[in-house]
Amino acid sequence: MKGLGESAVNTLLIAIATLITGIGLLVAWWWSVGETLRGALPLMALGMGWLALSSGLARLRRSHQGEREGAVLITEDWWAVWLGMTVVLVALGSFFGGAQLIHDLSVNPGGLKWASLDQLSAHFQQNQTQYLAQFLTFATLFGFSCHAMGIPLGQFLRGFTALYGLSLAIFAVSGWEHAAQFNLEAPLVALVVGLILANTIKLPEWLMSAMRVEYYVKFGIVLLGATFPVSLIVSAGGVAIVQATIIAVVTCLTIYYLATRVFALDRRFAAVLSVGGSVCGVSGSMAIAAAVGARKEHIYATISLVVVWALVMIIALPIAAQALNLHPGVAGAWIGASEFADAAGFAAASAVGKMAGNEEPAIKAFTLMKVIGRDIWIGLWSLVWAYVAVTVWQGGQQPGAALDRGEIWRRFPKFVLGFFAASILVTLSTLGFDDKGLANEVKPHLLQPLGALRGWAFIFCFLSIGLNTRFRELSQVGGGAVAAFSLGVAVNVLLGYLFSVHIFGDYWAQL
Repeated sequence: MKGLGESAVNTLLIAIATLITGIGLLVAWWWSVGETLRGALPLMALGMGWLALSSGLARLRRSHQGEREGAVLITEDWWAVWLGMTVVLVALGSFFGGAQLIHDLSVNPGGLKWASLDQLSAHFQQNQTQYLAQFLTFATLFGFSCHAMGIPLGQFLRGFTALYGLSLAIFAVSGWEHAAQFNLEAPLVALVVGLILANTIKLPEWLMSAMRVEYYVKFGIVLLGATFPVSLIVSAGGVAIVQATIIAVVTCLTIYYLATRVFALDRRFAAVLSVGGSVCGVSGSMAIAAAVGARKEHIYATISLVVVWALVMIIALPIAAQALNLHPGVAGAWIGASEFADAAGFAAASAVGKMAGNEEPAIKAFTLMKVIGRDIWIGLWSLVWAYVAVTVWQGGQQPGAALDRGEIWRRFPKFVLGFFAASILVTLSTLGFDDKGLANEVKPHLLQPLGALRGWAFIFCFLSIGLNTRFRELSQVGGGAVAAFSLGVAVNVLLGYLFSVHIFGDYWAQL
């Protein structure tokens, strides 16, 4: 079985390398595909890569899903990195090769500002080929990667087709010329539509197989890194880490103390609640639950609380930031310090930026605080709580138990590495451009198309959040857990405001 897993990994690595080569050649020579010799080379590489990918997936599915040899290819985090970096490489090839491929694949009606249905219809008719190519690209990337992670391909594709269709309709709504007047931003519309559908009709199981909330947001964050210059990460990353560290530690310990000492909850449940409410909601909850051996009901209860408060803060924080007349960068940092769900926080930061007429600093500040400053604590808290569970809680029962030294790496959010890799790659690739070249060439033909693709990934995520939320299930969460978590949220929001506005406000206002 071990040999089978190694063989599958080797085959898939060859497949990925060959596919990237084929795509790069296809992009570089897009204008001359009609020439037989050049056109044949990328097509041959793509064909060989496709066969290798199919073979590797088949072997991997037959191998043991828990083997470490295949872990780098069968986890959501790593797939988000591989797919995100592949898209970035294709975008760079398209940009430097003078092709329109990445521009065509990034099409959406969100910025159309249409005034009539005839205008909207004309847009779809004019770009129907691009939309078809975009759908097939997303379906292929997400379909085969989810298939490798154990999801039936046919079932996923049925669900994703519906997800893409709904997302396209949501972008169309947000592209209406009066959408901003009614706050019909695509992320908020996606959440509301998802919530209405999930709580009014019974959704089929095949549809739910495509609701990969964490996967879509991780993929989107890797693409977000491509639009983030390394200089910004270096200059402001230290501030973000210091601020995030203080807030994460204080909030985590507050929730744990309240849950165990005041509301007498199980300490494993308290650990899951504390990290879910201080670092990264869903991912943090699942990571800590595995580290301390929490029960499934502890995970479900924490995720329910995360979803409820995330939805509340998507609406409340932008309104509060606007009422306080905060700079978009400052507001983005506050949201990054307060929200504990990446997708929800991105929606809030996007909303507050658009309200202020300048979305970029809000998104950058949020990403520095949340992705760089707080998400790295998933691995650190996993190590701490795993150590406590083994040496303190179980010390007398398992005297021979020892902490696995690889725990911090296994729990570390790998998509953060993809974020940094994408940022470094694009920064190095565009060093030769001056300010005018960056503004007139790089931004419209490289960064904006990548940003549009990232927008699609986040809309898939927001819609999936809504479709996965059942209000009736929230009533099963106990009052003690609700109180401990909610008080922790209050501490988190207040500390986030204090640090983002009054202590480090000058830093965030300069973004």
